[in-house]
Amino acid sequence: MSKDNQHNLISPQKLRLHKDTKSHSVDMINGHVLIPLIMYSVPIVLTQVLQLLFNAADMVVVGQYVGDTAVAAVGSCAPLINLIINLFVGISLGATVVLAQVLGADQKDRIHDLTHTIFALGIVFGIITGIVGVIFARTFLEWMGTTADSIDQASLYMRIYFLGSPFFMIYTFGRAIIVATGDTRRPLVYLTLSGLVNLVLNLILVAGFGFGVEGVAIATVASQVLSAILMSGALFRLESECRIFVFELRIHKKPLKKILKLGLPVGFQNTLFSFSNVIIQSSVNSLGTYCMAGNSACMNIDSFIYAGMNSFTQGCMTFAGQNYGAKRYDRLNAIYRSALLSITTIGLSLGVLAYLLGTPLLKLYLPDSPESITYGLARMLILVVPDFLCGLMDCGSGMLRGIKRSVYPMFATVIGSCGLRLVWVYTVFAHYKETVHGVKAYQILLASYPLSWALTFVALFTYYCVVKRKLVSAKT
Repeated sequence: MSKDNQHNLISPQKLRLHKDTKSHSVDMINGHVLIPLIMYSVPIVLTQVLQLLFNAADMVVVGQYVGDTAVAAVGSCAPLINLIINLFVGISLGATVVLAQVLGADQKDRIHDLTHTIFALGIVFGIITGIVGVIFARTFLEWMGTTADSIDQASLYMRIYFLGSPFFMIYTFGRAIIVATGDTRRPLVYLTLSGLVNLVLNLILVAGFGFGVEGVAIATVASQVLSAILMSGALFRLESECRIFVFELRIHKKPLKKILKLGLPVGFQNTLFSFSNVIIQSSVNSLGTYCMAGNSACMNIDSFIYAGMNSFTQGCMTFAGQNYGAKRYDRLNAIYRSALLSITTIGLSLGVLAYLLGTPLLKLYLPDSPESITYGLARMLILVVPDFLCGLMDCGSGMLRGIKRSVYPMFATVIGSCGLRLVWVYTVFAHYKETVHGVKAYQILLASYPLSWALTFVALFTYYCVVKRKLVSAKT
């Protein structure tokens, strides 16, 4: 038997490790890349799209039954919510990569402590985000310059939303364990069930009982509770080394160091990225309620396209992690190339389609506000059409994280993306805002996004080429 054929066999240890999940999992370290990457990523796409559909239902329901001010209130909370939780979500992504590398290297003795540390971190971080969000919701919104006619509703929505943070984090860190094994189907099923609960409660509480933004917030928390229960139940029943035992949950020092070493740069990157978006949102708020509503509606539509691209970024990161752990460096280029091709195809085609259908899509959120729709269409043109550049940038970060290079993506994103946007806001936008108003000022504000995406992607791609060359040279 040739070396190549021997390399393409799955070890007995790996078969035993995944005996519970083999019917759900994708083999990441053998054979072709593109089709397995698609098989792994499509359930993530569907999971995220379903989640976004249920989130969109929040805005559609309040838009139809409450009004523009409620849409602005709910939408303006998104950047701030992301700012608070993205540090911990980034750590969960780092945990996925660490576990994927351990599984790829078949280091079974490290799995128990690692998985229990991951799950315990979800509980701890959930409590922390819940406390911070509930206590400081209104203060943060005031710092963002949220308009007086929407800040009461926005702060109420945020406080209720963050009551569900412990459950959201339990699901997120539990999912980090499941997807590292190659199983992306079960999270799809669990999110579908919890999302349906969210949708039904939206209609009952808002359309039926006349609740405002508090109705959609309560529905969201209920769905988070259900998703956490379902994910926990799956982990408690696994018949592999990844199974979680409640009374053995603790944070182990060595796995914690590895998770934080890889996850903290990701978390800081996401947090700083979100911080720049908060600054942008503050500038959007300064342009008035119509701009806030149009921006919120378009941002919700845009998130569907981003979800499709981001799913392949997650797939790229996990595939790279397992192959890096197995020392299959020869497969890294194929993984990166397949992910870039998939992201470009999804982002460009859906971005153009969304722009062409912009008006009817925006009317779902803003049925009686042509002024807000004008702002939404402006965002469509400037951000949604070139959205694939954002996907390429994220894919570069994900690929480097998968091969244990998290620090450079953090700095590249902070300087090339976040830093450039902040400079843009306080120089170019500040200059033109004095003489240009309305939609034109809004477009000038948004122009920093595609520029920052393109520059950061070039930096990340160049660094990957250098790292890959060193890995191959070291192995030979």
